[in-house]
Amino acid sequence: MTDSDIALMAHLMRRAGFGASRDELERLAAKGYDTVVEELFAPGDSRHMPDDVIQRYHADVHDHRFIGASTAYWLYRMITTTRPMEEKIALFWHGIFATGYAKTNSSKNQVAQIDMFRRCGAGRFDTLLVELSKDPTMIIWLDNNENHKGAINENYGRELLELFSMGIGNYTEQDIKECSRAFTGWTLGNAEYMAARAAKDSIHPYSRIGWHFAYRDYDHDDGEKTFLGESGRFNGEDIIEIICRQESTARFVARHLYDFFVADEAPVPQWSYTPPVDPEAIRTLVDAYFDSDHNIGAMLKVMFLSDFFKEARFKHVKCPAEMVVGTLRMSGSVTRPTWDIIEPVNLMGYMGQTLLNPPSVEGWHEGTEWINSGSLVDRVNFASKEMSDPEHPGVRSIIDRLAAQDGGAFTPERLVDSCLDIMGPMTVSEDTRGSLVEYASRLGDTDLKDHRRGDEAEQRVGELLGLIAATPEYQLA
Repeated sequence: MTDSDIALMAHLMRRAGFGASRDELERLAAKGYDTVVEELFAPGDSRHMPDDVIQRYHADVHDHRFIGASTAYWLYRMITTTRPMEEKIALFWHGIFATGYAKTNSSKNQVAQIDMFRRCGAGRFDTLLVELSKDPTMIIWLDNNENHKGAINENYGRELLELFSMGIGNYTEQDIKECSRAFTGWTLGNAEYMAARAAKDSIHPYSRIGWHFAYRDYDHDDGEKTFLGESGRFNGEDIIEIICRQESTARFVARHLYDFFVADEAPVPQWSYTPPVDPEAIRTLVDAYFDSDHNIGAMLKVMFLSDFFKEARFKHVKCPAEMVVGTLRMSGSVTRPTWDIIEPVNLMGYMGQTLLNPPSVEGWHEGTEWINSGSLVDRVNFASKEMSDPEHPGVRSIIDRLAAQDGGAFTPERLVDSCLDIMGPMTVSEDTRGSLVEYASRLGDTDLKDHRRGDEAEQRVGELLGLIAATPEYQLA
């Protein structure tokens, strides 16, 4: 395999996952790029850290009562899974179909929603929207439990069209009303919990019980409706079928996929008057949407195999979850459940992304908006600390790989280039490389031939890896 094969595979794994070690990249590159793309969507065991092991050390995860425990649970899974695409697609939809603990007060149901994204997130968009509409967390988040025959609540109907499928400018206010009518009767089966909570009565011993969906035909408006130019006695499934046939829906989904997996776009609220970065790429994805009967996985395969994807390297600012998970996977520091997991959970929040609790129904504004003076300090300090510790298994693996190269003797320039290669391969500016070489030169040549655990040579390499993790280029995927 060539260096370009490794670099391309690294690009794929940064976008379809959270990055990969050099050993993983070499194993994957030996299979061939096209084969790996197919395997990303093949069913299989994720072999993530088992739930019972996590629960043995984290009693708070047993029933997912509180957001911190549930976020830690998801973080463990993202760090340890062998199928990172499942977690990446769940993260993608979590940012679009944003529901938050601040209102739902039930992380148990949010964890169930994330699992639904894993199951349905790469399938037909129609199926995903139906499951979303039945999801108890979404029902509470956008008040569809308050959407009744003869007294509609437009919250879910409006956001389904504006933020979840078509985008502003592709429907009318009357379409919102008719859509909302179609979703009357879609509610919670155990709504007595909500009544008790509203009355501030005790619900002991049930606490934060797991809600489930119920369809109440007596509360459904079965009358004639006209939606997007079509008329009938539509129910929610009919509305979703009509939505998914629209060109505007295909373009909206395509642009979201491009924004998350290829290159940062303008913020979503600007899309109605700001053209895509790459209109031809969007057209390709729209065609894939219709050719595959609205299948998200098929769109992603077309994307990953395209030239526009392969050429878009380091064009995406890592969100805090990508930053934290990717760094922890590279350092290898998470090998078993410990309370240390709370620190990265909190740090993601300080960086601007509290998983399971987005700031609004719009989710997070991404791209360069992730970076400000406060969040950048947290990102740099976290990554640098993780990658500078030779006791972390992933860092030790890098040191051992360096020691095996040409006798383990390095000039400052060669050490910098070798570390950049193993950590990416990373492409950095001349200024960045110059600063790294200047730092390495202060200590002269480095000899890892007979290195011993924790000796000066290992510390030098660890410090250099930490500096690389502090570079502007490390913030990009």
